[in-house]
Amino acid sequence: MIGYLRPDGRKGIRNTIVVVYLVECARHVAHEIAEAFRGGPVHVIGFPGCYPNPYAARMLERLCTHPNVGAALLVSLGCEGFDRHGLKDAVRESGRPVAVIGIQANGGTRRSIQDGTAWVQQTLAGLEHTPRVAMTPGDLIVGTICGGSDATSGLTANPAMGIAFDKLVAAGGRAIFEETGELIGLNHFMAARAATPALAQEIIACMDKTEAYYRTLGHGSFAAGNADGGLTTIEEKSLGAYAKSGQSPISGLLKPGDEPPQAGLYLLDVIPDGEVRFGFPNINDNAEIAELIACGSHMILFATGRGSVVGSAIAPVIKVCANPQTYRRMADDMDVDAGRVLEGRGTLEDVGSEIFALMQQVAGGALTKSEALLHREFILTYKSFTPIGPACLPSAA
Repeated sequence: MIGYLRPDGRKGIRNTIVVVYLVECARHVAHEIAEAFRGGPVHVIGFPGCYPNPYAARMLERLCTHPNVGAALLVSLGCEGFDRHGLKDAVRESGRPVAVIGIQANGGTRRSIQDGTAWVQQTLAGLEHTPRVAMTPGDLIVGTICGGSDATSGLTANPAMGIAFDKLVAAGGRAIFEETGELIGLNHFMAARAATPALAQEIIACMDKTEAYYRTLGHGSFAAGNADGGLTTIEEKSLGAYAKSGQSPISGLLKPGDEPPQAGLYLLDVIPDGEVRFGFPNINDNAEIAELIACGSHMILFATGRGSVVGSAIAPVIKVCANPQTYRRMADDMDVDAGRVLEGRGTLEDVGSEIFALMQQVAGGALTKSEALLHREFILTYKSFTPIGPACLPSAA
């Protein structure tokens, strides 16, 4: 594997320019700039809100300075609440090229698109000289999520990804699992795997917060599509989601934007802190993917039974299909046929090994199906988090 060396010493597996809209009013200009480079390494991300939000600011800072990102163009209307100068300074301090296009000050839509396109064109040429460096599995951070789950997800794709996670951790890599809203009922199982008693208590507190949040909303992380796919209860769905974590000890608890400090398995808390103010914690799978990427994930493992077609900006998404019928119907969107386990065409160990090998191929430059199809979904909404405490990262001590 050969990656891209960043000024801070981190290694990326892609060399992307992000075009970042800082309010919904600037989204069109950002998309028009990126459209001039369709198929190239120019991705659009952004925050639609006008009211400032520390979570969103932290997310965009982490994303703009992600190891897979080589440069950032910030697109501002000019009167939004986002601190564009603070974000520009953070990106510049990371050693990456950065510029701000202010639509109001720049004379409007056409001029801003022209100037932004010219900057991206010039910067792409410069990124061709990014230093390359050897990578091993121990350099990788990998996140995992499931979406469009059905009754096969917890039987094939999720446990196979857990096996791949165990292999990654054993090789010195960092693995992140999340979806705490779909881990309700597994509180004590996760606590029993915690590296320290103090971390176990942090995990219990995290899950207590999760249960209270959903109880207040009057809704669980269980969709009509899950029931149509044969899942019966949130408990059954939780067991399948838990299987993604594998069997390694849990080294720490993160919140969006926290990067795991060293090798191990980490739980990502995605439920906002404080009173329920912002609605559902993650309104779709791409919100969770963005949070995993903000934690440094080079790529995402995505299990699906019913079928999902989404990819992501910044980090490749590897689709692991749990249901053999879905795989045959949607093969163009799927990277791994985990459902073959149900038909006796392989074992969970076989599929886990295939996923681990594919992770290394993707890190070396091989395109995932979603990348080849130019899926670059992204969403960022309002949330609120307090910083993690020292007990959350005992392995960093």
